[in-house]
Amino acid sequence: MELAVRAFEVLLGWSLLLQTLEYLRMRQALTVQGLWAWPVQRADIPPGPVQNLLDTLFADRAMHWHLLLRLPVLIFLGWHGSNLVLTVFLFASHVLMLIRWRGAFNGGSDFMTLVALSGLLLAELVQLGGDPHLAWRAGLWYICLQTVTSYFMSGWVKLLQPQWRSGEALVVFLNGAIYGPLPAGHLLSRPLLARAAAWAFIVWECSFPLAFIGPLTALFFCATAVIFHFL
Repeated sequence: MELAVRAFEVLLGWSLLLQTLEYLRMRQALTVQGLWAWPVQRADIPPGPVQNLLDTLFADRAMHWHLLLRLPVLIFLGWHGSNLVLTVFLFASHVLMLIRWRGAFNGGSDFMTLVALSGLLLAELVQLGGDPHLAWRAGLWYICLQTVTSYFMSGWVKLLQPQWRSGEALVVFLNGAIYGPLPAGHLLSRPLLARAAAWAFIVWECSFPLAFIGPLTALFFCATAVIFHFL
């Protein structure tokens, strides 16, 4: 359990650190003169105390210091581990960034980060009862159940769509991705191979609950997930 907790804290800290550095690099795009200016996005928030509070938190200087403050907190998380104060700050910080981006900037990655921080917060709160082992079991189980459910639902939705079953949607998705379109002569440009690849993803995602059979099965599904997201 101790190894699992430390691995989780290090991976979460590293992930959030990368996100924070990404936001800092995009700082100019978040200013009043930038592409994602808060004065434009604030129209989504009804006038009142909440809007006034967000105006203060999302001001250029406040946002910059907010992101800078995250850096030492995340280094502490990876080096020393979590505590309740640190976790509450990171959870609130992430929720604020979700609001700033009208829900998400990196899509599923942002929501998976929210799941991980929710599990961490759950573990810290349950520890107040005096049983760290039970607390971490609860937190990690929450994250596992959310993850498995997400993969299963993603596969089930693909299974119901004729475009995914035929492989057409996979090609459209890859052509519209950041590194797309597919080069001429790419293997997935062939309908038969595209269909086989799409079905491989569908079967893998739909069968993800089998990861609960045991550690080796879980390792297989997690390793496949790493390769899947890397690709």
